Amino acid sequence: MNRHTFAFDHKGEDARIKFCQGLLTVLRRSDHPLCQSTCLETLRILSRDKRVLGPVATKEGILTLAGLARIHVVGQDGELLEEAQSAEEERVVVEALKCLCNVVFNSVPAQQVGTEVKLAEGLCAHLHSVSSSHHEVGLFSLRLLFLLSALRTDVRGMLRKEAGAVRLLTDILERTLDVHWVGPYEATPPKPEALPISPENNELAMEALKALFNITMSDSSNEDNDHQLRLIAGITRHLLMLKTNTEDKTEEIHSHAINLLSNLPVRCLDVLIDVPVQGGMEKYGGKNVNTVQILLDFMEKRIDKGINYKEGLTPVLSLMAESSRYHREIRRYLKAQVLPPLKDVKERPEIGGTVRNKLVRLMTHIDMAVKQGAAEFLFVLCKESVDNLLKYTGYGNAAGLLMARGLLAGGRGETQYSSDEDSDTEEYKSAKPFINPITGHIEHPMPNPMEEMTEEQKDYEAQKLVSMIDELSRKELIRPMGVRKDGTLAPLGEAIHECSPPPSSDSDSD
Repeated sequence: MNRHTFAFDHKGEDARIKFCQGLLTVLRRSDHPLCQSTCLETLRILSRDKRVLGPVATKEGILTLAGLARIHVVGQDGELLEEAQSAEEERVVVEALKCLCNVVFNSVPAQQVGTEVKLAEGLCAHLHSVSSSHHEVGLFSLRLLFLLSALRTDVRGMLRKEAGAVRLLTDILERTLDVHWVGPYEATPPKPEALPISPENNELAMEALKALFNITMSDSSNEDNDHQLRLIAGITRHLLMLKTNTEDKTEEIHSHAINLLSNLPVRCLDVLIDVPVQGGMEKYGGKNVNTVQILLDFMEKRIDKGINYKEGLTPVLSLMAESSRYHREIRRYLKAQVLPPLKDVKERPEIGGTVRNKLVRLMTHIDMAVKQGAAEFLFVLCKESVDNLLKYTGYGNAAGLLMARGLLAGGRGETQYSSDEDSDTEEYKSAKPFINPITGHIEHPMPNPMEEMTEEQKDYEAQKLVSMIDELSRKELIRPMGVRKDGTLAPLGEAIHECSPPPSSDSDSD
């Protein structure tokens, strides 16, 4: 009756608090699996209400639930039972884990207690012993680990430094995705007729990826060597080549894999293209760019969806920008796909259905993170050359990035790139003199509104414009700006003063 209840009336709050306390009392006394699972299922429903978690979010409450979940934590009395043998015993463990997930998610005091009793460390030891035949036990154990690492930054550091969670989760992913290594970091590629990832393994892999993402956000210093991080890159590369039962689930698990790759040091991303057993393309130095194409397809699919750009699109933009910045072959391949040599410049850069058009449109997106992500990616593909960027985007679309970088006056970014130069097509060379640098395309001749004006009319319109700008400036509705010598913006008066030549010391008088 109440299994799908998520909203609770304030009136019965006190009664529900007492009910929680009573359930915990029964759970501490009873050793009958059916009674335990019924009480835990009831407590799981009640634990959706943040206001009644007082009795559960205590050391005694967390120890009770951890014991029923067969997780060893600090402060427990007696020996824990071994892995659940019967279906009834497994149901108790699963319901206890679900309760812990709800309580930890909804209660800050419970999160603090969990840290004090070392719940995350106990969970890691628990995961080492969970059999693959107990799917739900493994699933909700991973979900609890994800929640603990998401909500407590100190837990992330501990898991990485002391509990060996990175190695544990890597092993779980390797086992769940059935990875077989043919090289140090190269997995056997899936065959075309290979079955999709099963729904159960897909669930486990996503929870492991999410927990690993949280843990790798903490300062790595020297806890994890390159070998472990490259293994993660190799596993995620393999995962990006796999499919699930539905297109949406495939996109979801690929999204988690991309988020995790974004956390890895960029030096480890060479694993994405360095697969000597499979081989690659000679024009890209023998590197295999299949995974890079998958990332590009993923990005375009997310752009076409048109929703949730900040969370759904910025991670893959950032990943491709950073990997392109430090891995020449990745940049060269993406440049060829996204910014091929220009031929037709009759339309504005933001108009059309190519990947370039879609990214240029994002350069003026309302969300700052999306706008910066798209602009930075294109800038890197242009080897951080302002002239190259303007050729593909137009000054108007690129102005935000150039202002933020202090490059409004032109120049290059700080990263050093290879010296290979891009050659312009004959079509572009012939059209270049007629391209409007602001819009980035050839504009049709427009009628000159001043053509039939007298000089007096022109002077009147100029004075009128000056008066309007002056009035808006005094009301602080606009602020006229100029470009300093270093390419940054400054108030117009300040910029003019800085760029003006020093007064001559020579006298004009005889």
